Formats: sequence, C-alpha cells, structure tokens
Amino acid sequence: MKILDIALKDLTRSFRSAFAVMFMFGVPLLVTGMFYFMFGNIANNGGFDLPRTKVIIANMDKGGPKFQFNPKDIPGGRKAKTMGDLIVNILQSEDLADLIEVSFAPDPQAARTAVDSQQAQVALIIPPDFSEQFADLEEGKAVIEFYQDPTLTIGPAIIKSIMNRFLSGMAGVKIAVNVFMDEADPSEYGMMGIVVQQYLDDSLALSDNLEGELLDVRAPASLPQNKARESQNVLLSIIGPIMGGMMIFYAFFTGTSTAQSILKEEEERTLPRLFTTPTSQATILTGKFLSVFMTVFTQVVVLLIAAHLIFKIQWGDLLSVALVAIGTIFSASSFGIFVNSFLKSTKQGGAIFGGVLTVTGMVGMISIFAMNSPSAALLGDTVSLMVPQGWAIHGLMQSMNGEPVSAVLVTALVMLAWSVAFFIVGVLRFNRRYI
Repeated sequence: MKILDIALKDLTRSFRSAFAVMFMFGVPLLVTGMFYFMFGNIANNGGFDLPRTKVIIANMDKGGPKFQFNPKDIPGGRKAKTMGDLIVNILQSEDLADLIEVSFAPDPQAARTAVDSQQAQVALIIPPDFSEQFADLEEGKAVIEFYQDPTLTIGPAIIKSIMNRFLSGMAGVKIAVNVFMDEADPSEYGMMGIVVQQYLDDSLALSDNLEGELLDVRAPASLPQNKARESQNVLLSIIGPIMGGMMIFYAFFTGTSTAQSILKEEEERTLPRLFTTPTSQATILTGKFLSVFMTVFTQVVVLLIAAHLIFKIQWGDLLSVALVAIGTIFSASSFGIFVNSFLKSTKQGGAIFGGVLTVTGMVGMISIFAMNSPSAALLGDTVSLMVPQGWAIHGLMQSMNGEPVSAVLVTALVMLAWSVAFFIVGVLRFNRRYI
C-alpha cells in the first residue's frame, strides 16, 4: 500500500500544477483545434462562394458601318447595332449572371468615380469610335478602357479574361476579312458579309450557351448530404493523425518531466529524508516510478476521449486502440525513467527537453508530416520507426486505418519491448545511485 500511497501523492502534486495540466491536455487540444478550424470550411461548406463582380459600363460607342450580327450569336437572341452593344449583351447574359452584376454610367468619368468610391469593382469604358475603329481594316485599333479597383484581384481577373477572349475572337473577324480581300476577286467583295457571318458561326457562335465558348462558368453549388459526409471524412483524415501525433509527442514529454521529480526531490533534500524512514528505498522508488505510469495513463486516456468528443475523431476498433494506448503509456513512461537516470540534476533537463525529446518526437512524426506524399510517407514510416514515438504513431495509424488487431498487436509488442529495455536500464541506474 505504501507504493500506491507514494504514487498517488506524486500524481496529485502533478495535477495541482496549472502549467503541467495545460501542457498535458491544453496544448495538444489547442494545436489540433487550430488545424480543425483552419480546415473546417472543407466540412462545412465544401468550398467557397465566389462573390459577383460589380461591373459598370460606359457605352459611348456611336456605331460605324452597318453590322449584321446574327441574333443567335448573341446571348438571349438579342440584337446589337454596334460593337459596344454586343459587349453589353454578352456581359448581361444569363450564363454570366452568377459572376457579374452589370450597371451603366452616363459617361466615362461617372464610371471611374463609381470604382473609386467602391460602388463598382470594374469599369468598362467603350469609346465613341469603337465600332468605327473595328471596321477600319487597315489602320483601325479598337480599344476598351479597363478601370479596376487596385485592391481586388479575382473579380477583375475574371472580367479581364472574358473581355480578352471576346476581343481576341473579334480580332479574328478582321483577320478573316483581310485574308478574304487579299485572296478574293474584287467582284466577290459583296460576299464579305457571308464570310464574317461564317466566321462568327464557327468561332464565336454562342448559340444558347455563352459559357462554353468564352468561359467555363460553374457556379459553386451546395454539397449534397453524401458529399458533405465525404468532406467531413477528409477533414477527419487530416485532423486525426495530427491529434494522435500531438498526444504521443506530449505523452513522452509528460513521462520525462514526471520522472524528473525524483531528481527534483533529491535536490530539495526531501528524497534523502524519505530514505531515512522505515520505508525501504526500493518501495519509495517503485512508488515514484508508478506515479509516472499513472500520470501518462491519465493523459493518454483523457486525450483519446476528449478528441473523440470534441473533434469526432474515430480512433478505430476499441481493442486496437487499447493496445496502442497501453504501448504508448508504457513506452513514454519507461522512456522518461530511462532518460532521467542519466541526468545528474534538473538543470540538465532543459537540454533534454529542447534536444532529445524534440528531435525524437519530430522524427517519430515524419510519417504524419509526409502523409500527402506517398513516396515520402513510405520513407517516413521507415525512418520514424527508429524511435519509440514512431512505433506509437505507427500503431495508432494502423488502428485508425482499420488494420487487423493482429497487426496492431505486433506493433504494441514492439512498443512493450522498447518499454522493457528502457525500464530495466533506468531502474538499474537509479538503484545504483540510491540503493
């Protein structure tokens, strides 16, 4: 009973420390929570909603030679008397309604002012001679002024893409006409309208679907229930390994820091006083070793349950999880005893915490860091198994992936082998030191 009394005393003292409690439970959960909220939109929305871009148009085009636009080449079958009208009709089409909100300005200055005052995001200013310049096959240069809010990127880029596609297509009309005039006999110039119309039918023919030619527009849609579940599973596949890695990483820190209480009591001279009591030194050390196991046990069990309740993480089959938890508890606790058996004072603990535990912990988590790269993950699985933390994470991933209990049992036995080796070395060194 004295062994248990000593263990419970040290366990109570550990959990009276707010810093220790925060370190054991708060930090792993907070780190996982940070990643959970970072990736939370995947499960909640399945994507993001692209806001409509507000476009204000100052169509000053006065027209030029008579244009014969076929209504089927214009969204909605509407008519256009000028090139400016054609652009307006395209931007007002139903196919672009989810992306663009069109308004009009009486003059260029009003359009620019609307953008400057953030009433619109993009202003398109079509000059009075736009159609005339387009019709001039030799020296004409049709230009549209594109005026945007400099603080925005996505919306203006979409509008620019649409306009570039449209103007490139219309430039092709001029090229087709020039080629026709160079190759055809002057007596055939009357067929120019047919050539233009044929080009429009072949290259700009929007029929009833503008988006198929100018831009592949797909409005974000809400995910059906099964898709939402798939997104939730994607989120958990990211969060689960992170939480498991954090739990194992900090379990080894807890095992080492709890075992360090032996050194602390030696420095405070309370341990030598205990050795003067009728209680044997073996009983005292056994009780302190047991407190390490009990502390890590409490930490691992609480984190497994809390992560399941808070983040809905599925750890796998209960027996598999139990095997991994036992292996983790014994390896983390015995590793702490092993490490502290080599320390002469608590002052050396800082180097151990900042060096050995951090390095071995990060090596053990390589497979989690590289889980999005199959080749890197394969290499990471091999390297991580060089440290006990890697075996603990390997076993946890086996359980989460639904592998057979027999496979998890093999991993748990390896962890117990690590534990036995660490414990024997640690106990022998402490016995030589105090007994």
